[in-house]
Amino acid sequence: MIGSDIVHILQAQLSDLEDLVALRIKAMQPSLEAVGRFDPDRARERFVNSFSAGNTFKVLIDRQLVGFYVVIEKTDHLWLDHLYIDPEFQGNSLGKRIIGTLKQQAKSKALPLRLGALKESRANAFYLQQGFVPIDRQEWDNIYQWHEPE
Repeated sequence: MIGSDIVHILQAQLSDLEDLVALRIKAMQPSLEAVGRFDPDRARERFVNSFSAGNTFKVLIDRQLVGFYVVIEKTDHLWLDHLYIDPEFQGNSLGKRIIGTLKQQAKSKALPLRLGALKESRANAFYLQQGFVPIDRQEWDNIYQWHEPE
């Protein structure tokens, strides 16, 4: 379905906040339920409290919000703080395309790209397939890094 569809990536606005929260909760629910940690109020609060439209990018297909990501430039790396794809659009290479875009951004800045993934999430296998390597394990998350091969 996505192969021939045009994907648009647009800067988020404050007015997008509630739609982004709803998508985050929808995308996170299966992984968090698997570890007994699903709490939609907490998921909402954590995102709202750290929301910065300047670092947030919406992913649209036919003007429909199908995903979003938040990337923050640190002094020594880019940090992918969030990447969520609507479950109805997962498995169609959309996440891979977004990661490719972020890798190009990291490459252009000569910085590694880092992220965290909930330990029990299917996202771990996805990030490993995309060339990320584990660099740390925290209480709930695995931390990964990608950098351009030398």
